[in-house]
Amino acid sequence: MSVPLADRIRPLSIDDVVGQEHLLSKGKPLRRIIESGNIPNMIFYGPSGIGKTTVARIIASNTNRQLHKLNGTSASVSDIKDIISEINTFSGCNGILLYLDEIQYLNKKQQQSLLEYIENGKITLIASTTENPYFSIFNAIISRSTVFEFKPVSSNEMEKAIKRAFMLFKDEMNTEIELEDGVIEHIATGCGGDVRKAINTVELSVISGDVSVEGINVTLEIVQSLTQRSNMRYDRDGDQHYDILSALQKSIRGSDENAALHYMARLIEAGDIISLCRRLLVISSEDIGLAYPQAISIVKACVDSALQLGLPEARIPLAQAVILLSTAPKSNSVICAIDYALEDVRNMDFGEIPPYLKDGHYSGAQKLGNAKGYLYPHNYPNSYIKQQYLPDNIRDRKYYSFGNNKQEQSALAYRHKITSE
Repeated sequence: MSVPLADRIRPLSIDDVVGQEHLLSKGKPLRRIIESGNIPNMIFYGPSGIGKTTVARIIASNTNRQLHKLNGTSASVSDIKDIISEINTFSGCNGILLYLDEIQYLNKKQQQSLLEYIENGKITLIASTTENPYFSIFNAIISRSTVFEFKPVSSNEMEKAIKRAFMLFKDEMNTEIELEDGVIEHIATGCGGDVRKAINTVELSVISGDVSVEGINVTLEIVQSLTQRSNMRYDRDGDQHYDILSALQKSIRGSDENAALHYMARLIEAGDIISLCRRLLVISSEDIGLAYPQAISIVKACVDSALQLGLPEARIPLAQAVILLSTAPKSNSVICAIDYALEDVRNMDFGEIPPYLKDGHYSGAQKLGNAKGYLYPHNYPNSYIKQQYLPDNIRDRKYYSFGNNKQEQSALAYRHKITSE
């Protein structure tokens, strides 16, 4: 019983693994690879506690290769060299299968030391990582491997593992375990798709359950206290951080205030109001822009209020900003205009500023021809007079296109009025 329940209940076959149907169901790619016995170099990517290590162990147990296990948090170059030294020995004659957990913690030199051997097939690498491999793993390793993304386990699949865990406890302890209504469902939904966390919750709930002559009673109150604040995955430096911010912005851009409030709530619950404030300020210009130019001022006021208030009160002005932006008219004309202009600046010979636009407020400017011939718009009707402002090489460039919304169309109408008079 000293071995954690999550290890005692670890599946020994692919059919017993919960979740990952997109990879392990009949006919799915990873399932076919495992059944073929022809194992390539693979990288398993996804959150912790969802089966990456379990599947890797099942694969390793079904091969006739020498199995070695390393963890990137503690492995050194000498550990890797020790494994390499077994190549072409009796123990490694059928090849070596290296299971490398948390590969993202190996530095570039450590990862490079494996390249030659995984390329010639003398070492088959199965690596797992909780971080996006395309950011955290040396590109040469990626190019020689197949990446499989593991996903959080659904609550329906999670319930199977939870029931199995309670049953194992019942058999091991030879006692009845009574579960109050809603216990299994609450654990399944309260552990954020993390099977290991769910199984650990089962173990703790049994240990802390009410003991009587009839057995152990596990109440909903007990599991609620054990799963408190555990149902959300969030890492300020990882994929979840950027995925949530991306989903928030796309929901606001798509005028879905309900989805936007959901993603905002996840950031609030994680205590990350700084990222939320910064993204809302960006959205007000990038996605609302000139369709509702007052939006950025209102959002800035909401952000300032939130930062002064702090949580939990900060949630109120931030929700106001989210709902305002979601329901406001949309225009991306601002970001399109500046990005188009930046593209020219970075890639073109755009030429000199017209002399009459150059600074004329210093001694000698007139001798250089600067500011000569400049037409001062305020001296003309509607404060407008036609003259060339762009350099000659790009004189006809048009970076800004008026958006198809009331505000910008009104500005366009005014432009037509003053230029035609």
